[in-house]
Amino acid sequence: MRQTRLWVIIAILCICGATVAFIACEKAHADNASPSQVESTELIRTSQSWDGVELPDYLKGRPELVAVKYVFPAGKKLGWHHHPVMNYGILIQGELTIIGQDGKEKVVHEGEPVVEMVNTIHHGENRGSKPVILYMFYLSQKDLPLAVQHPEIPIE
Repeated sequence: MRQTRLWVIIAILCICGATVAFIACEKAHADNASPSQVESTELIRTSQSWDGVELPDYLKGRPELVAVKYVFPAGKKLGWHHHPVMNYGILIQGELTIIGQDGKEKVVHEGEPVVEMVNTIHHGENRGSKPVILYMFYLSQKDLPLAVQHPEIPIE
């Protein structure tokens, strides 16, 4: 009788161990497997820039779409500038602080989208310890600059 009980306990422990191992394998497989369906996540839908100002109407004429990857070293400050065209993007790495000429600030964190100011002077700073990687998408037209620099305004 005692030996039967021991075998039952061993069998239960084996079944439990096999179940735990199976669940762990399934989870590992699910984490590494490609999804069977296309997934989409809307990151932002807005008609305002990050400072709450309404975006302008589209330009008239043939559009030119531009995508740019920016890499900002740690401690880097961009000069004052403005964008004559609408643009938005997503921060892939790091943390970027955008400062309007009025002193208003926006900190964009890793994985967050940002809609830039249009025709409003501002600058950006990487106050973090690692490079910022930022992908921006411009809704422009041929021969229009993506940004207009204002070197006459000093950076503090």
